[in-house]
Amino acid sequence: MPGAPSDTNIKARWLVPMTGEAVLEHHTLVLRDGRIVDVLPDAEAAQRYAPRVLLERPGHLLMPGLVNARTSLAGAAQSHFPPEHFPSETGLVSIANLIKAGTTCFCDVGYFPNEVARLAASQGLRAAIGLPVAEHPSAWAQNAAEYLSRALRLRDEYKGHPSISVSFAPVRPAEIGDATLARLSVLVNELDAGILLALHESQDDVEQSLERHGVRPMERLDRLGLLTPALTAAYALALGAQDLDLARRAGIGITLCLASGLLRGAGLPPISALSSLRLGLGTDGATAGASQDLWTEIKLLALHAPATTPAGVLAAATRGGAGVLGLEAEIGTLEAGKWADICCLDLGGPATLPLSDPLRQVVFSGGRDLVSDVWVAGRQLLCEGQYTRLDWPDLAARLRAGAPRAISGDFV
Repeated sequence: MPGAPSDTNIKARWLVPMTGEAVLEHHTLVLRDGRIVDVLPDAEAAQRYAPRVLLERPGHLLMPGLVNARTSLAGAAQSHFPPEHFPSETGLVSIANLIKAGTTCFCDVGYFPNEVARLAASQGLRAAIGLPVAEHPSAWAQNAAEYLSRALRLRDEYKGHPSISVSFAPVRPAEIGDATLARLSVLVNELDAGILLALHESQDDVEQSLERHGVRPMERLDRLGLLTPALTAAYALALGAQDLDLARRAGIGITLCLASGLLRGAGLPPISALSSLRLGLGTDGATAGASQDLWTEIKLLALHAPATTPAGVLAAATRGGAGVLGLEAEIGTLEAGKWADICCLDLGGPATLPLSDPLRQVVFSGGRDLVSDVWVAGRQLLCEGQYTRLDWPDLAARLRAGAPRAISGDFV
Protein backbone atom coordinates (compact mmCIF):
# COMPACT_ATOMS: atom_id res chain seq x y z
CA MET A 1 0.00 0.00 0.00
CA PRO A 2 1.25 3.53 -0.75
CA GLY A 3 2.27 5.59 2.26
CA ALA A 4 0.48 8.63 3.56
CA PRO A 5 1.10 11.74 1.44
CA SER A 6 3.54 14.40 2.59
CA ASP A 7 4.93 17.49 0.93
CA THR A 8 8.61 17.08 1.82
CA ASN A 9 10.67 14.45 3.62
CA ILE A 10 14.15 15.52 4.72
CA LYS A 11 16.63 12.76 5.53
CA ALA A 12 19.64 13.87 7.56
CA ARG A 13 22.64 12.26 9.22
CA TRP A 14 21.78 14.00 12.50
CA LEU A 15 18.53 15.55 13.72
CA VAL A 16 18.32 17.65 16.89
CA PRO A 17 14.69 18.23 17.93
CA MET A 18 15.77 20.57 20.80
CA THR A 19 13.15 19.03 23.08
CA GLY A 20 16.01 17.92 25.33
CA GLU A 21 19.61 16.80 24.90
CA ALA A 22 18.96 14.10 22.28
CA VAL A 23 20.80 13.91 18.96
CA LEU A 24 18.97 11.52 16.62
CA GLU A 25 20.88 9.73 13.87
CA HIS A 26 19.55 8.75 10.44
CA HIS A 27 16.12 10.27 11.01
CA THR A 28 13.64 11.88 8.63
CA LEU A 29 11.61 15.02 9.15
CA VAL A 30 8.19 14.80 7.47
CA LEU A 31 6.47 18.05 6.40
CA ARG A 32 2.95 18.74 5.21
CA ASP A 33 1.05 22.03 4.83
CA GLY A 34 3.92 23.97 6.33
CA ARG A 35 4.04 22.00 9.56
CA ILE A 36 5.97 19.05 10.92
CA VAL A 37 3.99 15.83 10.65
CA ASP A 38 6.47 13.32 12.01
CA VAL A 39 10.03 12.70 13.13
CA LEU A 40 11.08 9.07 12.75
CA PRO A 41 13.91 6.76 11.59
CA ASP A 42 14.62 6.78 7.87
CA ALA A 43 13.42 3.22 7.25
CA GLU A 44 10.09 3.83 8.96
CA ALA A 45 9.58 7.11 7.11
CA ALA A 46 10.17 5.37 3.78
CA GLN A 47 7.46 2.84 4.60
CA ARG A 48 4.88 5.20 6.08
CA TYR A 49 5.07 8.31 3.87
CA ALA A 50 4.98 9.08 0.14
CA PRO A 51 6.54 12.55 -0.22
CA ARG A 52 6.22 14.80 -3.25
CA VAL A 53 9.84 15.83 -2.60
CA LEU A 54 12.54 13.75 -0.90
CA LEU A 55 15.68 15.64 0.14
CA GLU A 56 18.75 13.81 1.35
CA ARG A 57 21.34 15.56 3.47
CA PRO A 58 23.77 12.73 4.29
CA GLY A 59 26.43 14.79 6.06
CA HIS A 60 24.16 17.36 7.62
CA LEU A 61 22.47 18.22 10.90
CA LEU A 62 18.85 19.39 11.06
CA MET A 63 17.80 21.63 13.92
CA PRO A 64 15.12 24.25 14.59
CA GLY A 65 15.74 27.57 12.91
CA LEU A 66 17.52 30.17 15.01
CA VAL A 67 15.40 32.83 16.72
CA ASN A 68 17.00 36.28 16.93
CA ALA A 69 15.00 37.63 19.85
CA ARG A 70 16.07 41.27 19.52
CA THR A 71 17.34 43.31 16.61
CA SER A 72 16.46 46.32 14.47
CA LEU A 73 16.59 46.11 10.70
CA ALA A 74 16.59 49.88 10.22
CA GLY A 75 19.63 50.46 12.44
CA ALA A 76 20.47 52.82 15.25
CA ALA A 77 19.70 56.18 13.57
CA GLN A 78 16.20 55.32 12.44
CA SER A 79 14.37 57.77 14.71
CA HIS A 80 15.77 60.56 12.52
CA PHE A 81 14.52 59.13 9.21
CA PRO A 82 11.52 60.86 7.65
CA PRO A 83 8.35 58.75 7.93
CA GLU A 84 8.18 57.92 4.23
CA HIS A 85 11.78 56.71 4.00
CA PHE A 86 12.32 53.28 5.46
CA PRO A 87 15.86 52.12 4.47
CA SER A 88 14.60 49.10 2.54
CA GLU A 89 17.96 48.12 1.05
CA THR A 90 19.55 48.02 4.51
CA GLY A 91 16.58 46.00 5.67
CA LEU A 92 16.97 43.55 2.80
CA VAL A 93 20.66 43.06 3.55
CA SER A 94 19.69 42.26 7.14
CA ILE A 95 17.08 39.80 5.88
CA ALA A 96 19.67 38.18 3.61
CA ASN A 97 22.07 37.81 6.54
CA LEU A 98 19.36 36.40 8.80
CA ILE A 99 18.47 33.72 6.26
CA LYS A 100 22.10 32.92 5.46
CA ALA A 101 22.78 32.42 9.18
CA GLY A 102 19.90 29.98 9.59
CA THR A 103 17.57 32.41 11.37
CA THR A 104 13.91 31.71 10.73
CA CYS A 105 12.34 34.18 13.17
CA PHE A 106 13.49 37.60 14.35
CA CYS A 107 12.16 40.22 16.73
CA ASP A 108 12.42 43.78 15.46
CA VAL A 109 12.15 46.79 17.75
CA GLY A 110 12.24 50.20 16.09
CA TYR A 111 10.26 53.02 14.54
CA PHE A 112 9.19 51.26 11.33
CA PRO A 113 7.06 48.31 12.51
CA ASN A 114 4.72 48.30 9.51
CA GLU A 115 7.53 48.42 6.95
CA VAL A 116 9.54 45.68 8.72
CA ALA A 117 6.46 43.47 8.97
CA ARG A 118 5.77 43.89 5.24
CA LEU A 119 9.41 43.22 4.37
CA ALA A 120 9.56 40.06 6.50
CA ALA A 121 6.31 38.75 5.08
CA SER A 122 7.42 39.46 1.51
CA GLN A 123 10.61 37.44 2.02
CA GLY A 124 8.93 34.58 3.89
CA LEU A 125 10.58 35.13 7.29
CA ARG A 126 8.75 34.90 10.59
CA ALA A 127 8.85 38.12 12.61
CA ALA A 128 7.81 39.33 16.04
CA ILE A 129 7.29 43.05 15.63
CA GLY A 130 7.66 45.55 18.46
CA LEU A 131 5.02 48.28 18.38
CA PRO A 132 6.88 51.37 19.60
CA VAL A 133 5.47 53.31 22.55
CA ALA A 134 7.11 56.58 23.60
CA GLU A 135 6.46 60.24 24.29
CA HIS A 136 9.12 61.79 22.04
CA PRO A 137 8.42 62.58 18.35
CA SER A 138 9.77 60.15 15.77
CA ALA A 139 9.13 58.77 12.30
CA TRP A 140 6.33 56.65 13.79
CA ALA A 141 4.39 59.13 15.97
CA GLN A 142 4.52 62.55 17.57
CA ASN A 143 3.18 61.89 21.08
CA ALA A 144 2.09 59.11 23.43
CA ALA A 145 -1.52 59.07 22.29
CA GLU A 146 -0.52 58.70 18.64
CA TYR A 147 2.00 55.95 19.48
CA LEU A 148 -0.71 53.92 21.25
CA SER A 149 -3.41 54.47 18.64
CA ARG A 150 -1.10 53.51 15.76
CA ALA A 151 0.12 50.49 17.70
CA LEU A 152 -3.44 49.29 18.24
CA ARG A 153 -4.30 49.72 14.56
CA LEU A 154 -1.27 47.73 13.45
CA ARG A 155 -2.01 45.07 16.04
CA ASP A 156 -5.49 44.66 14.58
CA GLU A 157 -4.08 44.53 11.05
CA TYR A 158 -1.84 41.56 11.86
CA LYS A 159 -4.18 39.72 14.20
CA GLY A 160 -4.19 36.06 13.17
CA HIS A 161 -1.35 36.46 10.66
CA PRO A 162 0.49 33.13 10.25
CA SER A 163 4.02 34.57 10.37
CA ILE A 164 3.79 38.05 11.92
CA SER A 165 3.11 38.57 15.63
CA VAL A 166 3.20 41.86 17.52
CA SER A 167 3.94 43.09 21.04
CA PHE A 168 4.11 46.52 22.63
CA ALA A 169 7.66 47.88 22.79
CA PRO A 170 8.27 50.94 25.00
CA VAL A 171 11.26 52.89 23.71
CA ARG A 172 13.62 54.46 26.27
CA PRO A 173 11.27 53.62 29.18
CA ALA A 174 13.04 55.92 31.64
CA GLU A 175 11.86 58.85 29.49
CA ILE A 176 8.23 57.69 29.49
CA GLY A 177 5.97 59.07 32.20
CA ASP A 178 4.10 56.91 34.69
CA ALA A 179 0.72 57.82 33.19
CA THR A 180 1.66 56.45 29.74
CA LEU A 181 3.12 53.26 31.19
CA ALA A 182 0.08 52.80 33.43
CA ARG A 183 -2.17 53.11 30.38
CA LEU A 184 0.01 50.56 28.60
CA SER A 185 -0.29 48.19 31.57
CA VAL A 186 -4.09 48.33 31.29
CA LEU A 187 -3.94 47.62 27.55
CA VAL A 188 -1.54 44.71 28.00
CA ASN A 189 -3.85 43.11 30.55
CA GLU A 190 -7.01 43.72 28.53
CA LEU A 191 -5.52 42.41 25.28
CA ASP A 192 -3.33 39.65 26.75
CA ALA A 193 -0.44 41.22 24.86
CA GLY A 194 3.31 40.95 25.22
CA ILE A 195 5.80 43.68 26.11
CA LEU A 196 9.34 44.07 24.77
CA LEU A 197 11.70 46.61 26.29
CA ALA A 198 15.30 47.38 27.13
CA LEU A 199 15.77 46.94 30.88
CA HIS A 200 18.90 47.66 32.89
CA GLU A 201 20.75 48.31 29.64
CA SER A 202 23.70 49.73 31.60
CA GLN A 203 24.57 51.33 34.93
CA ASP A 204 23.74 54.69 33.34
CA ASP A 205 20.24 53.36 32.62
CA VAL A 206 19.79 52.52 36.31
CA GLU A 207 21.09 55.90 37.45
CA GLN A 208 18.80 57.71 35.02
CA SER A 209 15.80 55.90 36.47
CA LEU A 210 16.87 56.71 40.02
CA GLU A 211 17.29 60.40 39.13
CA ARG A 212 13.99 60.72 37.27
CA HIS A 213 11.74 58.37 39.20
CA GLY A 214 13.46 57.64 42.52
CA VAL A 215 13.54 53.86 41.94
CA ARG A 216 15.50 51.33 39.93
CA PRO A 217 13.98 50.33 36.53
CA MET A 218 12.90 46.85 37.66
CA GLU A 219 11.12 48.20 40.74
CA ARG A 220 9.42 50.92 38.72
CA LEU A 221 7.96 48.41 36.28
CA ASP A 222 6.81 46.29 39.18
CA ARG A 223 4.99 49.24 40.77
CA LEU A 224 3.30 50.03 37.45
CA GLY A 225 2.07 46.46 36.97
CA LEU A 226 4.30 45.75 33.97
CA LEU A 227 6.62 43.22 35.58
CA THR A 228 4.74 40.06 34.61
CA PRO A 229 5.39 36.92 32.52
CA ALA A 230 4.19 38.98 29.51
CA LEU A 231 7.36 41.08 29.73
CA THR A 232 10.54 40.23 27.85
CA ALA A 233 13.46 42.39 28.91
CA ALA A 234 16.57 42.84 26.79
CA TYR A 235 20.09 43.26 28.20
CA ALA A 236 19.47 42.78 31.98
CA LEU A 237 22.79 44.34 33.00
CA ALA A 238 23.66 46.09 36.27
CA LEU A 239 21.29 43.90 38.25
CA GLY A 240 21.31 43.92 42.04
CA ALA A 241 20.00 41.22 44.37
CA GLN A 242 16.62 42.98 44.65
CA ASP A 243 16.33 43.21 40.85
CA LEU A 244 17.05 39.51 40.45
CA ASP A 245 14.50 38.62 43.09
CA LEU A 246 11.82 40.72 41.39
CA ALA A 247 12.61 39.20 37.98
CA ARG A 248 12.41 35.65 39.30
CA ARG A 249 9.18 36.22 41.22
CA ALA A 250 7.55 37.87 38.20
CA GLY A 251 8.73 35.16 35.78
CA ILE A 252 9.78 37.59 33.07
CA GLY A 253 11.68 36.57 29.95
CA ILE A 254 15.21 37.81 29.26
CA THR A 255 16.86 38.39 25.89
CA LEU A 256 20.63 38.33 26.27
CA CYS A 257 22.52 40.64 23.89
CA LEU A 258 26.02 39.67 24.96
CA ALA A 259 28.11 41.17 22.16
CA SER A 260 26.22 44.44 22.50
CA GLY A 261 27.03 44.75 26.19
CA LEU A 262 30.71 44.04 25.58
CA LEU A 263 30.99 46.42 22.62
CA ARG A 264 29.32 49.23 24.56
CA GLY A 265 31.56 48.65 27.58
CA ALA A 266 28.53 47.80 29.72
CA GLY A 267 29.74 44.29 30.51
CA LEU A 268 27.83 41.04 30.73
CA PRO A 269 24.66 40.09 32.57
CA PRO A 270 24.78 37.63 35.50
CA ILE A 271 23.99 34.67 33.25
CA SER A 272 24.04 31.97 35.91
CA ALA A 273 21.76 34.01 38.18
CA LEU A 274 19.26 34.36 35.33
CA SER A 275 19.27 30.69 34.35
CA SER A 276 15.94 29.93 36.05
CA LEU A 277 14.18 32.42 33.76
CA ARG A 278 13.22 32.06 30.09
CA LEU A 279 16.35 33.07 28.16
CA GLY A 280 16.70 33.99 24.50
CA LEU A 281 19.51 35.52 22.46
CA GLY A 282 19.52 38.67 20.33
CA THR A 283 22.02 40.56 18.22
CA ASP A 284 20.76 44.08 19.09
CA GLY A 285 20.54 45.97 15.81
CA ALA A 286 22.29 49.07 17.13
CA THR A 287 25.61 47.21 17.40
CA ALA A 288 25.23 44.28 14.99
CA GLY A 289 24.54 46.41 11.93
CA ALA A 290 23.27 44.34 9.03
CA SER A 291 25.31 41.23 9.96
CA GLN A 292 22.67 39.83 12.37
CA ASP A 293 25.20 37.24 13.59
CA LEU A 294 23.48 35.15 16.25
CA TRP A 295 26.31 32.62 16.08
CA THR A 296 28.54 35.11 17.91
CA GLU A 297 25.95 35.24 20.69
CA ILE A 298 25.90 31.43 20.80
CA LYS A 299 29.68 31.26 21.25
CA LEU A 300 29.70 34.02 23.87
CA LEU A 301 27.01 32.25 25.87
CA ALA A 302 28.97 29.00 25.74
CA LEU A 303 32.16 30.73 26.86
CA HIS A 304 30.58 32.71 29.70
CA ALA A 305 28.24 29.95 30.92
CA PRO A 306 30.62 26.96 30.91
CA ALA A 307 28.27 24.84 33.02
CA THR A 308 25.66 24.98 30.25
CA THR A 309 25.70 22.00 27.89
CA PRO A 310 26.00 22.56 24.12
CA ALA A 311 22.35 21.55 23.83
CA GLY A 312 21.46 24.12 26.48
CA VAL A 313 23.31 26.84 24.60
CA LEU A 314 21.56 26.01 21.34
CA ALA A 315 18.26 25.89 23.21
CA ALA A 316 18.63 29.58 24.09
CA ALA A 317 18.98 30.35 20.37
CA THR A 318 15.97 28.24 19.36
CA ARG A 319 13.24 27.23 21.80
CA GLY A 320 14.42 29.85 24.31
CA GLY A 321 14.01 32.62 21.78
CA ALA A 322 10.59 31.26 20.87
CA GLY A 323 9.69 31.21 24.56
CA VAL A 324 10.60 34.83 25.28
CA LEU A 325 8.58 35.92 22.23
CA GLY A 326 5.52 33.91 23.25
CA LEU A 327 5.88 31.58 20.25
CA GLU A 328 6.90 28.38 22.03
CA ALA A 329 3.68 26.60 21.06
CA GLU A 330 4.39 27.16 17.36
CA ILE A 331 8.17 27.10 16.79
CA GLY A 332 11.49 26.46 18.51
CA THR A 333 11.58 22.66 18.42
CA LEU A 334 11.20 20.00 15.75
CA GLU A 335 7.99 18.34 16.92
CA ALA A 336 4.83 17.13 15.21
CA GLY A 337 2.31 19.95 14.92
CA LYS A 338 4.77 22.84 14.97
CA TRP A 339 5.61 25.04 12.02
CA ALA A 340 8.42 23.64 9.88
CA ASP A 341 10.98 26.35 10.69
CA ILE A 342 14.24 24.50 10.08
CA CYS A 343 17.96 25.13 9.78
CA CYS A 344 20.23 22.58 8.06
CA LEU A 345 23.99 22.62 8.71
CA ASP A 346 26.62 20.96 6.53
CA LEU A 347 29.07 19.28 8.91
CA GLY A 348 31.30 17.89 6.17
CA GLY A 349 33.71 20.83 5.94
CA PRO A 350 37.06 21.54 7.61
CA ALA A 351 35.50 23.54 10.45
CA THR A 352 33.74 20.46 11.83
CA LEU A 353 35.99 17.54 10.84
CA PRO A 354 36.97 15.23 12.37
CA LEU A 355 33.53 15.08 13.97
CA SER A 356 33.37 13.75 17.50
CA ASP A 357 30.62 15.76 19.23
CA PRO A 358 28.20 17.31 16.71
CA LEU A 359 26.50 19.73 19.13
CA ARG A 360 29.72 20.99 20.70
CA GLN A 361 31.25 21.54 17.28
CA VAL A 362 28.13 23.32 16.05
CA VAL A 363 28.29 25.65 19.08
CA PHE A 364 31.95 26.56 18.70
CA SER A 365 32.36 26.28 14.91
CA GLY A 366 28.86 27.24 13.77
CA GLY A 367 28.28 30.15 11.43
CA ARG A 368 26.62 31.13 8.19
CA ASP A 369 29.29 29.20 6.27
CA LEU A 370 27.83 25.93 7.63
CA VAL A 371 24.19 26.75 6.85
CA SER A 372 23.08 24.95 3.70
CA ASP A 373 19.27 25.08 3.83
CA VAL A 374 16.56 27.06 5.60
CA TRP A 375 12.81 26.50 5.70
CA VAL A 376 10.11 28.71 7.22
CA ALA A 377 6.65 27.17 7.49
CA GLY A 378 7.86 24.47 5.10
CA ARG A 379 8.90 26.96 2.39
CA GLN A 380 12.56 26.70 1.46
CA LEU A 381 14.28 30.09 1.59
CA LEU A 382 17.83 28.76 1.21
CA CYS A 383 18.72 25.68 -0.86
CA GLU A 384 22.29 24.40 -0.76
CA GLY A 385 23.50 27.88 0.10
CA GLN A 386 21.47 29.74 -2.55
CA TYR A 387 18.53 32.05 -1.93
CA THR A 388 15.30 30.79 -3.43
CA ARG A 389 13.14 33.88 -2.92
CA LEU A 390 15.33 36.88 -2.18
CA ASP A 391 16.87 38.33 -5.35
CA TRP A 392 20.43 38.69 -4.08
CA PRO A 393 22.12 39.46 -7.45
CA ASP A 394 19.77 42.40 -7.99
CA LEU A 395 20.23 43.68 -4.42
CA ALA A 396 24.01 43.28 -4.60
CA ALA A 397 24.12 45.21 -7.88
CA ARG A 398 22.13 48.05 -6.35
CA LEU A 399 24.44 48.15 -3.34
CA ARG A 400 27.56 48.17 -5.51
CA ALA A 401 26.14 51.07 -7.50
CA GLY A 402 26.15 53.30 -4.46
CA ALA A 403 25.31 53.69 -0.80
CA PRO A 404 22.04 52.11 0.37
CA ARG A 405 19.11 54.30 -0.54
CA ALA A 406 15.91 54.79 1.34
CA ILE A 407 13.17 53.46 -0.91
CA SER A 408 9.47 53.45 -0.26
CA GLY A 409 7.03 51.18 -2.02
CA ASP A 410 7.27 47.52 -2.98
CA PHE A 411 10.11 45.29 -1.80
CA VAL A 412 12.09 42.75 -3.80
